[in-house]
Amino acid sequence: MTLLADRRTSAASQASVLPGFEHLRRYWDPAQSCMTVKVLPGEFYVSTQNELVTTVLGSCVSACIHDARRGIGGMNHFMLPEPRGERDSWTATVGRAARYGSDAMEQLINAILVAGGQRADLQVKIFGGGRVLAQLTDIGQRNIDFVQHYISTERLNLCASDLGDVYPRQVQFFPSTGRARVRLLRRHDDAQLVADEPGYLKRLANDPIKGEVELF
Repeated sequence: MTLLADRRTSAASQASVLPGFEHLRRYWDPAQSCMTVKVLPGEFYVSTQNELVTTVLGSCVSACIHDARRGIGGMNHFMLPEPRGERDSWTATVGRAARYGSDAMEQLINAILVAGGQRADLQVKIFGGGRVLAQLTDIGQRNIDFVQHYISTERLNLCASDLGDVYPRQVQFFPSTGRARVRLLRRHDDAQLVADEPGYLKRLANDPIKGEVELF
């Protein structure tokens, strides 16, 4: 009976996924009593369902965008603000849309509009941009400058933000309601402990929480 119920739950959850997002990892979270989706660097996700979208940020930035009238929303996760003309090994592997905020913002907004959202009703919350490794270039500030300029230029409604500082963050977002939660994670200064930020953040996701949950 349990196996049959699990199969039915899995089938129902897949049926509710919007086209184009079937490849993202989704699982049932008993603590939240809803499906949960993990957004990794270079990914974005849009939903009309009562589910949770989560990610872990260091210098990266995530925009959580929500149409309050229609209960549609989504999250992205980008690592760099804009291309500088070069094509390196990262770009060749994952492509522009996965890497740059200039593409990540457009793709997220367009996907919300395709799902039925209206641009005039979009509310934006932005998180991340921490300087989590003091020895490295402050990519986080570049990401912050970009996303703030983008929102201003596009005349989007920014209703909440938690940016900068030196701590990584875990962000949880409910697309159907627009509610967001942020937790600060432990910071490690030794850059030798990590080969790259994605691997670093994957380990941080399992670290004890440093601060209380902040609601946005």
